[in-house]
Parts: sequence; structure tokens; C-alpha cells
Amino acid sequence: MKQVTRSVELPGGILYHAQGQPALGGVFKRGFDIAAALVAILLLSPLLIMLALLIRLSDGGCVFYAHPRIGRHGSTFKCIKFRTMVENGSTVLAAHLSQNPAALAEWNATRKLQRDPRVTRVGMVLRKLSLDELPQLFNVLRGEMSFVGPRPVVHEELDLYGAAVIYYLQARPGITGLWQISGRNDVSYARRVDFDRYYVENWSFVSDLLIIIKTLPAVISSRGSY
Repeated sequence: MKQVTRSVELPGGILYHAQGQPALGGVFKRGFDIAAALVAILLLSPLLIMLALLIRLSDGGCVFYAHPRIGRHGSTFKCIKFRTMVENGSTVLAAHLSQNPAALAEWNATRKLQRDPRVTRVGMVLRKLSLDELPQLFNVLRGEMSFVGPRPVVHEELDLYGAAVIYYLQARPGITGLWQISGRNDVSYARRVDFDRYYVENWSFVSDLLIIIKTLPAVISSRGSY
């Protein structure tokens, strides 16, 4: 069968040539993702419902938040999370960064803030325990994400990957990955890029299982989660 080739324009005008070939891990990894996501949704449905009610009752706002992220071959998808921020988060962030040079520097370096004024009280707990990530199970079912893979990024972050961006684009982003079990936000962005490159270059199903097993202790320790 003839492969379909398309070009994706990356920041800086660089063209990434995407071919119609299976994602990292192929059919085997995808099959595991579908089966595991279905089982997880079934087992966690009472928790998902409880968290949805908690968020709704806390401030009356939307339960879910879907943000555009970059997926395999540069495609854009809506990454689903439980909402952990105020609904006018963009306005709050812009005002905070304009008034706080230190926060602006932190944001430019990591795309994260250790003390983020947008995060709600309920959201702080959900983030600490990584419970806000659970709706991404539906992204996995839809084929936009995998259980294990690079951390999903926004388009502007591709610049920070440099030449290593080709490794990120070869895989589906993951709910968990090397970054999540290695300190998360306590790790520099450059180190995060190194993790993604290493993961793609050395992928195996066994390594995926080990990352999944190590995710629970990492979540319980809450290291680097904010």
C-alpha cells in the first residue's frame, strides 16, 4: 500500500514530513491502550462521577476543560481534563505575568507556575493527586493519546524541543511517561525533552509496563506536582 505523506509546519517555518505509518509501538501498543482504557473507565466510573460532582458543586462552572495539544505527526487534538482552574484563566494569567517578572521568567522557562493564581482549591487537590488527568482515558480510546508517551504539549512548546521535536511527533502523547515518574515539574524542560527522546528511541512494551507500575508511587509522593 502506498504511504500517504503530508507536511506539518513547525515553529520557525520548519517542515516536518509525516508519513502514514503506525505510531510508536504499532498495533500491539494501540491494542493494549484500548483494552486498558476500557477497563480503567469501567473500574473508575464511580470516582469519575464523584469528582465531576465535586467540581460542579464547588463553583458551578464547567466540569471538564479541553485544551488544544499537539499529537502524533503534528495533528492537533483536544486534551480532556477535569477543570482545575478558574474559567477566566487566560485573563488571570496575563494579569499575573504582567505584574510579576519572576513569574514571567518561570513561565517562559517551563510553561508552568509553582504558584499559579488560576488554580482553584479543588483543583489544587486534583493536581496534587493527578486526578485531573483521568478524563484523558477518553483521549486514549479516541486514538489521540496513549497510556505511556511524551507529555502532551501546546504548539508554542515545540520550539523548546529543537531538533528533538521529531521524536515527540513520532509517538502519541501519554497520560504518563518518563517525565511523570522522574520528578515532573522539578525537572528542567531540557531534561524533559531528553526523557521524550530516550523513550522513543528505546521503546519496548516492557518499558511501558514499568513506567505504569512506577506511576502510582510517583503520584502518591506528589513530587513535582503543582
